Amino acid sequence: MKQDTVIKILFVTDVLEHAEQIISQLRNSGIAVRPARAANEAEFAAALDSLGPDLVLAVPGARDLPLAEVARLIGASARDIALLALLESVDADTLVKAFRAGARAVALAGNSDQLRAAVLQEHEALDARRAVRRLETALRESNRRCDALLDSSRDPIAYVHEGMHVRANQAYLDMLGFEAFDEIEGQTLLDLVADDAEDFRGLLKRLARGEPPPARLDLRLKRADGTTFDALLEFSQAAFEGEPCLQIIARRQVADDALLEQLQRDPLTGLFNRGHFIDLLGGAVSEASNSRNDQAVLLLEPDHFASVVERIGISNIDALLRSLVDRINGVIGPNDTAARFSDHGFALLLRGRPHESVQVLCTALLQAIGGAIVDLGNHSLAVTISIGGSLMGEKNANTAAVLDQAGNMLRNAQGEGGNRFALYDPAAQERANAEKDRRWHNLLRDALAHGRFVLFHQQVIALLGSEGSLSELLLRMDGAQGLVLPSIFMPVAARHGLLPAIDRWVLREAIRLLGSPGFSQQCLFVKISTPSMLDEKLLEWTGEKLRESAVAGQRLIFEFQENEVVTNLKPAQRFSQQARALGCRLALERFGVGLNSFQLLDHVDADFLKLDRSFVNDLARNADNQRRVREIAQQAQARGKETVAEWVEDVNSVSLLFAAGISYVQGNFQHEPERLAG
Repeated sequence: MKQDTVIKILFVTDVLEHAEQIISQLRNSGIAVRPARAANEAEFAAALDSLGPDLVLAVPGARDLPLAEVARLIGASARDIALLALLESVDADTLVKAFRAGARAVALAGNSDQLRAAVLQEHEALDARRAVRRLETALRESNRRCDALLDSSRDPIAYVHEGMHVRANQAYLDMLGFEAFDEIEGQTLLDLVADDAEDFRGLLKRLARGEPPPARLDLRLKRADGTTFDALLEFSQAAFEGEPCLQIIARRQVADDALLEQLQRDPLTGLFNRGHFIDLLGGAVSEASNSRNDQAVLLLEPDHFASVVERIGISNIDALLRSLVDRINGVIGPNDTAARFSDHGFALLLRGRPHESVQVLCTALLQAIGGAIVDLGNHSLAVTISIGGSLMGEKNANTAAVLDQAGNMLRNAQGEGGNRFALYDPAAQERANAEKDRRWHNLLRDALAHGRFVLFHQQVIALLGSEGSLSELLLRMDGAQGLVLPSIFMPVAARHGLLPAIDRWVLREAIRLLGSPGFSQQCLFVKISTPSMLDEKLLEWTGEKLRESAVAGQRLIFEFQENEVVTNLKPAQRFSQQARALGCRLALERFGVGLNSFQLLDHVDADFLKLDRSFVNDLARNADNQRRVREIAQQAQARGKETVAEWVEDVNSVSLLFAAGISYVQGNFQHEPERLAG
């Protein structure tokens, strides 16, 4: 799922804590949620307008809004909103009642995996329905434009369904001597054939059985006045008003096959031109969509072409291109098709070549071109090429997609210095992801074993004269190409159970810093993961480290995300109590995005509330965010809590936060993170 995707969910439940728990489960599983709750019809109508929900999660037994009534209200709104019944348990009778009431799916509140799967499935289905509606609108517009283009085309074009004409443009009618389409509508194409009618009838029968049409056909056609002429028919599969049909382009046969061939060729190189290559590629893509997986497209360009031209002069460019074509033709096979694709670029359509064979061909092309000296008048030079390719399969069976993929691979090969090839293999993506995960796992284990993690600290600046000097520890990993951010390696660490070990490393370093002279007056925020919160021995170990370093517990501030605490409320309460016993303090990060965040403080007594980043983004121009920040600051002050605004990047935001009563601000505008010596 894309990281920036936010699912807007409207909860219908009488119990606020129930909705909060579900929100936390979804956020902990990686789903960004924008929630609202409704307990009656008026709140439901208001939420439809203010939130514009994607999904509604409704408890069937809600007092004022039973499931059937929720379904009725959704239907009356004329909006496409997926309704999920939120159940504690499930049996056949419960399922039947939920679906009869109008639910599209069910979600189990006590099963986070099933809940996540149901929400994602219905959101993806909603996206698909929306995409279909957009495509239908685009299709109608495209059909309108195509219809206008068809009428204005000088090529005689007709559409034939089951042998009968269903559409024809004016050029087609003029060629056959008809004044209006009414005269030919419903008439069979066979009626217009002057000679070899039986052979053509057999062709129509084969087409009706689903056999592919011939690319072209020579025959004599009859005009409306009975006269005949030689014609060339070109066939292609098409659709008319949703029904499969044949598109036919009919031309008077005033040229021989050699002339037609000439029209498809590039006059300089003798290769097919770009237009004809695209037509051939379209056929190959259609075959790929039907599970043919032994095809590929390659794009080739000479390396450093501008500097080569400076050396040989513009007058020798044509000779250079012809020389490259000779070497390409000397390597490719009889089933491979070459074309001039751009001013100095070439394309190859490969058929009947599995992945290994494509790699062998690319290597042979690099050797054939890079290993030869090109003589151009008074110049002799070695030229290399770069190759980018895309292997075709069902997953990328789209002409534009395979060309874009091959183009991206070509840019990659050129960016790495040229004289090499790069291939996109859609089937290899899963293998690549698994290999990438394995590689990162090994890097993390190595970083833990050899101390290759790096700590930064960023000051937390007081706005309201609060006492104490605060900083937050920020973790990075020392990689081969520079420092690696936690957003990259922490998900891998979570999948492989390495978060507790990383947290202990950070805590050990934090306590060591607090005991050093340079941090003797500092207090440090340290992020703690959920697995560490669940580790009942962590605080006992922390207490030992604090005593060994003679560091007061109050100088260590454990930082958790609000949604993680909601989901693990009892372990969080235990952790909070044990941390208090050590004198340590607590902070809740990403605070304020729940349905009732302050109610959480009745269970976990945090000292610092770190506002969610979304409240600070574009604060100067967002009146709703300004109002919400003031409300949080006022409620926090009433409870004796300190507030921290993170990700503050401009002076206007600082002024607004000060006016709202926020205690601290943190961000690069005030203090760039500083690397700590190892």
